Parts: sequence; structure tokens; C-alpha cells
Amino acid sequence: MDTHTLLNVLAILVIGAALRAYFVSDRRQQGPLPPGPSRKWFSGNAYDLPRTEPWRTYASWARIYEGAGITGPIFSLRLFSKPVVILNSASAVLDLLDARSQQYSDRPTNYFAKELCGRKNTVFGLSSQHPRFRRYRRLMHEGLNPRATRSYACIVEDENRILLRGLRDRPGEFIKDVRRNAGGVILKVAYGWTVESNDDYFVRLVQHAFHLGREASLPGSWAVDTYPWLRFIPEWFPGAYFRRRAKFLAYALSLTDRIPFEWAQEQMAAGTNIESFTSRLLHPEDGHEVDADEADIVKWCSAALYIGGADTTVSAMTTFFLVMALHPDVQARAQAEVDAVIGTSRLLTIEDADASRLPYIAAVIKEILRWGTVVPLVRNAYCTILTEGLSHRVTQDDTYAGYFIPEGTTITPNIWAITHDPETYPNR
Repeated sequence: MDTHTLLNVLAILVIGAALRAYFVSDRRQQGPLPPGPSRKWFSGNAYDLPRTEPWRTYASWARIYEGAGITGPIFSLRLFSKPVVILNSASAVLDLLDARSQQYSDRPTNYFAKELCGRKNTVFGLSSQHPRFRRYRRLMHEGLNPRATRSYACIVEDENRILLRGLRDRPGEFIKDVRRNAGGVILKVAYGWTVESNDDYFVRLVQHAFHLGREASLPGSWAVDTYPWLRFIPEWFPGAYFRRRAKFLAYALSLTDRIPFEWAQEQMAAGTNIESFTSRLLHPEDGHEVDADEADIVKWCSAALYIGGADTTVSAMTTFFLVMALHPDVQARAQAEVDAVIGTSRLLTIEDADASRLPYIAAVIKEILRWGTVVPLVRNAYCTILTEGLSHRVTQDDTYAGYFIPEGTTITPNIWAITHDPETYPNR
């Protein structure tokens, strides 16, 4: 069969699959979907998604499409044959993701990122039905519970001193120093790695992974996410660029999980390791032998700490500097509280971080996290908008406020809309 014939056959299969998905989904429908922008017959809203600050656009769409009697502003999109529902109010999130958590706790299937790029075992994207799911949750709790986080106090305080010296000596490079601080804390906690400079290899590694992860998970970018059978096409097939690109991304993204973990294992073998989340789990207190499967679970959990603790901290700290620059009166009042409670002869410690002793400081931190939402839309582990990471998937047909939500729908909370709801948080 020549190339021209192969392409014709492929085109027929794609069109047939699209028609089948369209009509089957239409027959299954048990009521109207939540309202939303008009859809193109084939692509739906795949090419309507805003590329910058989508959370603001979605909040405005929610106001446009909010119907009478809806418990909370929600609307729907269709990305080719895949339905997506955006939740824009706290009431809608609580009604669906909390009260109906058994139906709404699964993760969507992203064939390109998870299957072809090798990200199916990530902590943030694993299905709630997966056998590893509970083991991941247990290990992450062990590493992040209050007792565990108190043991990280010395690491945080040491890195904070380095950050303050950097801010004093290089005020114009504060973002680099903040990124180094965030990486220094989480890399020491996760692997026992000491960050020595603003150009640290492991810090750069995770930054690179964020950029590649966006590419892998951007909605509507990869036809295989809509038509999963395309993943069986071989790399050499005409038009199979996505397979070759996935192979590259799989290798590049694996470095983030593999290299720090293998370094920690080498340090443990040599007896030169610093105690860390990884070392404690690979040498458990009960003394049992960690097999290959358990070691792989530890690898993914360590990577979750590493990835989850990197850009989120940088985002919050960058917002802090912006707010303090815009509101010097708030900065002065916060400093006055620190001086009154702690004094001027020493630095704050973890033990001082008590909201009852520093209520204004606590309020400032909460307001910064609300106003400068770290994750405006629930995203995946690589901070991609409206993707299959921390979005949810409905496991069975459901109805909400008179609207039909079919099985397999992706549910995405718009956290920015929730934390900027004028009825809950009026400007004063």
C-alpha cells in the first residue's frame, strides 16, 4: 500500500471516529449540558481557548452563561469530542468535588502526556482507581504531615538566611534568589541535595520540565487525546510527528524524576547521604527490603515533592514582593508587628510562625495567596492550563442544577474566580 493510499485510509478512519463520537455522545445525553460558547461541529471549542489568563475569560463566560436557578456559575466546553465543565464558584466545587467525591475524584486520561510521554504514574495525575493511588497518598502524608514538616525547620531557616543575604547583595535579582530558596528547601527535604548557587543544575532541570510539560499537556494540541487509537501508529508513519515528539519529551521529562532519585541512591550506597524523604523511605524503620516496585513508588513521590514545591513557592513569594512594593503601608504595619513581638535582635524562626502571635502577618499571607492565586486554574503538575493533571473526571453520568454531566467529562475548578468572587471578597 503506497503512502497516498495510507493517508486516505487514515483520513477516512479519523472522520469515521469523529462522526461516531459525535452521534454516540448525542444519543447518550439525558438532558442539556451546562451552557457555554457556541461550538464548531468538529473541533468544538478547541480553538476558542484563551492563551493568556484563561481564568479571567472563564470567569466572564460563567457570568454570561449563568442561568436562573443554578447553584453556582458553571459552563461547559467541548474539545473535539471531549466535554469539559468549568466550575467558577465555591458552592459548585463543594457540591460536586466534595459532596459527590466518589463520582468526581478520578483523573482524566491524557494519552499523549500520560501514555506516550511516560507520565501515567505521576502522583498528581494518577487515577483514583489505580492500585498505587492509596500508597501514594500514604507516603505523601508521611512526608508532609505536621510532625514531618517541623523536622524541616532547620533546612528552611538555613535557606532563609541565604535568601536574605542574596536580597541584600543583589536586590535586582530577587526572583533568582527566591527560585534558589524554593529549590534549596525542597531538594534538601526530598533528596538531601544542597543547592550551591542560583544556577543549580537540579533547579534548572525542573524549570525545563515545566516548559516541556506545558507542551505535552496543552489541550487540543494532540489529536491522540481525542482519538486514542492514533497512539498505535508507528513512528515512521507519515504524519506521525506526534509519536517522535512524544519520544523526545518522555526522555527529557524523565530526567526530572530519575536523576535526583539516582543521585540520592548513590549517596546512600556510599554512606554519604543526608537524611531526606527519599532516604527514609528507601531505608524504612521496620527494616524490610524495599523491592523494585516500592522503590519506583518512592521515586514518583519524591518527584511530586520536588515538582510541587518549586514554582508554587516562587509564585507566592514573587506576589509578596509585588504587594509589598504596591502597599508600603501594609509592609510597615507588618514589620511593626514583627518588631513588637519578636524584637529587632534576631530573625524569625519556624517556632515564631504562630498566627495567634502574629495575626496581621498571617492575614497578609492569606490575602496574598487569595489575591495572587498560585494556581488560578486547577492544572497539572507542570502548570498547564485546563489539562489532565489536577482536573477531575466524572466516573458515571450525573446531573447538577438541571444539567447533564456525562461520564468521562473533565471537571476543572477555576480557583481564581472563586477567590475573586466580589460577593465573598468585596473590594474595600
